[in-house]
Amino acid sequence: MGGKITGARRTRVEASPQFAGGRFRNSVPTSTAIKLADIPKAAAGALTGPARRRPHQPVPLVAAPATGADGLHVTWYGHSTVLVEIEGHRILLDPVWSDRCSPSALAGPKRLHQPPVPLHELPAVDAVVISHDHYDHLDMATVQALAGRQPALVFVVPLGVGAHLERWGVPETRVVELDWHESTHVGAVELIATPARHFSGRGFSRDETLWASWVIKGPTRRAFYSGDTGYFDGFAGIGERHGPFDVTMVQIGAYGDAWADIHMVPEDGVATHLDVRGRLMIPVHWATFTLAPHPWAEPADRTWREAKARDVALAVPRPGERVDVDDPPEIDAWWQQIA
Repeated sequence: MGGKITGARRTRVEASPQFAGGRFRNSVPTSTAIKLADIPKAAAGALTGPARRRPHQPVPLVAAPATGADGLHVTWYGHSTVLVEIEGHRILLDPVWSDRCSPSALAGPKRLHQPPVPLHELPAVDAVVISHDHYDHLDMATVQALAGRQPALVFVVPLGVGAHLERWGVPETRVVELDWHESTHVGAVELIATPARHFSGRGFSRDETLWASWVIKGPTRRAFYSGDTGYFDGFAGIGERHGPFDVTMVQIGAYGDAWADIHMVPEDGVATHLDVRGRLMIPVHWATFTLAPHPWAEPADRTWREAKARDVALAVPRPGERVDVDDPPEIDAWWQQIA
């Protein structure tokens, strides 16, 4: 479940401009965030109904070889787990290798495909970046395995999330917690926590830790990761302050009428890419876990349609496929062939 926020961490959390009335808040208020009582209904809706919630054939996986990290490459491993190789550095986003995104190994949303590569075959990374503490983005087993494999690995997280990592055995000296608009350097790469419109919580309490989108800024190349978020005008501000971006990784899946303020629909994802002044868009947060009642392939279909309508350069890689941002692959609609 994670750890409790106490001591100096509590003092810092309470001093945040985003924290008021005992919890973190969005800059634009949300009116339809999921209530605890709605979770069983949402889970049931994701598993039932006439629409296809899962592909009828296996998801094609690619085991991309580990190569040099020069230039700018993006490898999407499924859901929101992404490896960004930027100018000699490797940044791993929201790594989840467990079979379920749940506090239980026996219940909760289960993978629709295996990780494209075993965790122990992943190349060494320079930093792990977490967007927020929900189970499909912050996975205890994966964090512990990465921390044990690389004794000097740095975890860069939003305010308060460090309490979970410390509870799981990650030393405080290896955790960097940031508020919105704060940054840290890992080698020559600057990691900047930027606003998002979401919520947090791993149990019955909510919004005790912060959520964020992220700017990954190398000496000459830039990438943007939306994290989980509803669409809001803050993305235009991120574009003005930190853009343009060579590549964006934007949430397009797990949406529904009951939570429109905190999960974007695909068209909003394309708008976000344009707002932050992105060049190539790679959609994330789809294909791996059934978390919402829409058809499995719908996020990719709607994103592709909107990208064509708005003249947005798009790559939709198979899980594990390494994308050269300067030479992205043509879209072959692989997901339509198995939906």
